[in-house]
Amino acid sequence: QVQLVESGGGLVQAGGSLRLSCAASGRTTGSYAMGWFRQAPGKDRETVAAISWSRSSTYYADSVKGRFTISRDNAKNTVYLQMNNLNPEDTAVYYCALDLTGWQTTYYSTAAHDYDYWGQGTQVTVSS
Repeated sequence: QVQLVESGGGLVQAGGSLRLSCAASGRTTGSYAMGWFRQAPGKDRETVAAISWSRSSTYYADSVKGRFTISRDNAKNTVYLQMNNLNPEDTAVYYCALDLTGWQTTYYSTAAHDYDYWGQGTQVTVSS
C-alpha cells in the first residue's frame, strides 16, 4: 500500500502563487509516475500535470502551461506543483496521484484511471 499526503493549498489572490507538495510513503519501491489533477465544483476532473520517474518527461494541461511547474524529488518520494500567476479559474480541489510503472522510467499517463493511488486532496481558492 502507498499513502499520499498533499499540502500547500490555501487561499490566494489572483496573480499570486502557491506550491503544492505530495509526499508518498509505504511501498514506494520501484519507479512510478506522478500526476496532479484538479476538480472544481460542477466540473469534471482535469489532468493538470504529470511527470515521469526520470523527470525527463512532463505534461501540462493547456490551461496551466507557462504558469505551473511540476517537479519531483525521488529521494524524498515527493512531487511538487509550483503554481504562479493564479487566476480564479484555478480554484479547485487538487489531488496528487501515483502510477506504478515498474521499469518504465520515462513514462507517464494523463489518464486518471491509470493511477493506482490518490491523495485526499487539498483546496486551492483564488480570489479575484
